[in-house]
Amino acid sequence: MRLHLHLLSDSTGETLENIAKAALAQYDDVDTQRHFWPMVRNEAHLERILAEIAQHPGLVLFTLVNPTIRMMLEARCRALGLPAVAPLDGVNDALSSLLGQEAKARPGRQHTLDAAYFARVEAIQWTIAHDDGIAAEDWEEADILLAGVSRSSKTPTSIYLANRGFKAANIPIVVESPPPAALFTLNGPLIVGLTTSADRLVQIRRNRLLSLNQKVETPYVEQDAVAREVAFARRMFADNGWPVIDVTRRSIEETAAAIIGLYNQRSLPQVET
Repeated sequence: MRLHLHLLSDSTGETLENIAKAALAQYDDVDTQRHFWPMVRNEAHLERILAEIAQHPGLVLFTLVNPTIRMMLEARCRALGLPAVAPLDGVNDALSSLLGQEAKARPGRQHTLDAAYFARVEAIQWTIAHDDGIAAEDWEEADILLAGVSRSSKTPTSIYLANRGFKAANIPIVVESPPPAALFTLNGPLIVGLTTSADRLVQIRRNRLLSLNQKVETPYVEQDAVAREVAFARRMFADNGWPVIDVTRRSIEETAAAIIGLYNQRSLPQVET
């Protein structure tokens, strides 16, 4: 099935994109063509978008706070017989009722450059500078340190965590090259081992080599050698009591969510019994 999905926002549209992505994940075999319209803040801009919507009718999702532009969009969609949905309306209505105040109609207010924003920027910069075992002398400053064999999603998971405000270092576990001794004496960061099935790892590594036009006849993708790598890393995780997450069937977002759960649990005050 072919679906034209129109996303209109008076800000960057990041929130709207995430909502649409989460909703579409619940449906199979949908060929979605997204039409993304950020920074919609005047009627002339909206008129141009409405002409495109009329040519490619489909579902319209919007986050618009200007009442005139919003009413104009809703009226035109009704005339075209198209559904127009404001996903945040229900949340705002519930908050207004509970808090006893109206929402501030300010486009992009969630993206205000506050302290949390700059903390995320700092976390991203720090994480990039400490990728793949770099700058081990700084690891004590990390919030989270990920360990795992090559191609076990360490770097993308670290970057995702950094976007959530965590300073995340990562280190590859290599049988022939032991990690720095400092790894085993850290007190500050939460150390998490990432593992995956040997079969899946071989497949990922083969695809990686092929994409680089490199030969695949190498121990790097040899089944027994890869299985020994995975077993070696697992023993290291167990010997040091580090929590382990199997990423074989997890997306980066799911892995990061599990890690954040471990981090938050670790940060809870311990109650004596």
